[in-house]
Amino acid sequence: MMDSVGFQVRLINNEKGKGIVATRSFKEGEVIFQEKPIVCCQFSWNAEYGYSACDNCLKPLETATENVRRLTGKPELVLPYPECCPTKKELIVACPDCEVKYCSSECQEESLARYHQILCLRSSIHAERERHPLSRLNDTWKQMHYPPETATVMLLARMVSLVEQSSNKDATLSTFDQFCRRAVNETQQLSHNLLGEKFMDQIDLLREMAISTLPIQSVHQWFTPHGFRKILALIGTNGQGIGTSAFGEWVKNVSTLELSADQRTQVHELIVQIYDDMEEVVGSFLNNEGSGLYELQSAANHSCLPNAIVEFPYSNSTLVLKAAKDIQAEEEICQSYLDECALERSRYSRQKALSSLYLFVCKCDKCLSQADDPNETSDEDEDGDEDDDEDM
Repeated sequence: MMDSVGFQVRLINNEKGKGIVATRSFKEGEVIFQEKPIVCCQFSWNAEYGYSACDNCLKPLETATENVRRLTGKPELVLPYPECCPTKKELIVACPDCEVKYCSSECQEESLARYHQILCLRSSIHAERERHPLSRLNDTWKQMHYPPETATVMLLARMVSLVEQSSNKDATLSTFDQFCRRAVNETQQLSHNLLGEKFMDQIDLLREMAISTLPIQSVHQWFTPHGFRKILALIGTNGQGIGTSAFGEWVKNVSTLELSADQRTQVHELIVQIYDDMEEVVGSFLNNEGSGLYELQSAANHSCLPNAIVEFPYSNSTLVLKAAKDIQAEEEICQSYLDECALERSRYSRQKALSSLYLFVCKCDKCLSQADDPNETSDEDEDGDEDDDEDM
């Protein structure tokens, strides 16, 4: 990386490997960098349940009002201040062959140029699309991995197609080769949770289906028994969770309006009521959700006391890494691979999630300071193993 942008990707140490180091100071709230994903994809069950997103960038295709009507189960609800809705329905286009939808013609053209030529189902007949090998591959994945989702085999399908459609296949392959691809951490005797013993027979079935469905000539090494486990682990360990919401964007836009005190109170009460109603109907599943592979972001190491935070301020797949506190020159820039709730749990619970999903035992300052704490799960974990399902 160039020093002029304020950071470098460097070797931190033999245990951590690469990381991002600041080459200048950053103030709290300052953007360190932003980037689009090399490839991204909506989660399979998320799409199945009607969370409507652009097939290329995951931007919501529902209006904010449509979004809250679906998530609250209140078809009569109408949001005020429609000018704050981010969705431009007039710009939405669809593939003429398979009816996949995009937020704009630009996204459609980008998708077609990069991967959609291969993945297009090329049938306007719904029954035929359901029988397509790609649809059956997706259905097989869904039967293996129920919500909450942390990965999807369709991201792998896009990776294959991206290589196949590339004019420089070697360069595209080398882009994916930079990501961590270990399926196990032999030193610490850890194996990724996507590769557990309960999935072994299903993984073999999934690999066979992928071989018969996708053009794998240029990536045949991904589809040996060992290579397939490694590529699934690549998706699991490097996939950055993406969340977008038309209502969430509307809320943010409303907050910038010049409103009277009474208007501000009314809209605040409305927002609180809507979130309460959503909680009753869909729980925590509020967003269009998916995952993507990001070249720079993937180099940022984890800390349970992060000095940087990942955001999606444009309600699409463009990622922004922002300073969560003041960062000094030569300080490592670290994000959290766990969400805020998981960070508040016990050291044992955090490390259980990190070892299962990311194949390392955390030795950040917070974990080291809690080294003498008992190896007990947090109260929130006693009824199940939700740690195993945390997204980055």
